[in-house]
Amino acid sequence: MSNNTREQQAESRRQKMAMLIGELAPENGYTQSLLDDVRFLRSDLPLEHTPVLYEPSIVIVCQGRKRGFLGDAVYLYDAQHFLVVAVPLPFISQTEASSEEPMLAVAIRLDLQALADLLISLDIAPMRDCPPAGMHSTALDETLGDCVLRLLDVLRSAQEGKILGPGLLREIYYRVLMGEQGAMLRAALGQQGYFAQVGRALHILQTRYRERLEVADLAREVGMSVAVFHAHFKTVTQSSPMQYLKSTRLHQARLLMVRGGFSAAAAAVDVGYESPSQFSREFKRFFGRSPVQEARYMKEVLRLSPAVSSAERAAS
Repeated sequence: MSNNTREQQAESRRQKMAMLIGELAPENGYTQSLLDDVRFLRSDLPLEHTPVLYEPSIVIVCQGRKRGFLGDAVYLYDAQHFLVVAVPLPFISQTEASSEEPMLAVAIRLDLQALADLLISLDIAPMRDCPPAGMHSTALDETLGDCVLRLLDVLRSAQEGKILGPGLLREIYYRVLMGEQGAMLRAALGQQGYFAQVGRALHILQTRYRERLEVADLAREVGMSVAVFHAHFKTVTQSSPMQYLKSTRLHQARLLMVRGGFSAAAAAVDVGYESPSQFSREFKRFFGRSPVQEARYMKEVLRLSPAVSSAERAAS
């Protein structure tokens, strides 16, 4: 097959994927699909450097372009590249979109238990010594692209989505595990090794962010010395443990204000801040706007009403 033919097929697939996501996600922001682990994302306008917090996921952009900035690295995900986030990560996102050509994407949450079960059935040991990476972007090949297209197609039907969707998700997991991203995900699933130890620390920070957490306690819980823990945590996340904790609290507070209509003071208390003034200072330093301004901005950008809706997950 010639390169021109391959390019034509890839463009045809991209157009079909964009058409299906446009149909499945008619509104700005996130739209929940028939499957719990699959959401669609639409943005009708560009978003400059925006702090985001991604859960472990696969993000496939079918139209428009996104860039992720983590430390000194830049990760492109567009119609030719998809993004895999192996651990919960805060980073900076940039979206290229317009009302004439909205950014359209599908986000698939990584079910780590399903991935582990798949590895067991494949008899592939989790990687313990591969170079660590919390996220990575890779070229979208024909096989994976066709699988995603089939998933989007069956999600138009409640019956087909329920019956066929889980099998297609499993195939997508398989394709990613066996591709360039596989070593990173196998490392994340490992029960030993520092990548897995940092992963356990991230789970603690994500689930217990309201508590008073100290670096020494985190290091002890995951079986590392403080110095080694600091070094490996920085390698995987490009931030320190306390910077990560602060980022998680601020992102969660923003979600509460955007999704739940919380006041800034109530959100601050809920995520573990004892001082509302400290919360406001750190929030403005992090997002570039006061809590009230940021909540209003996010709702305007995503065209959200004050009432809670499923689309209001977009702050993540």
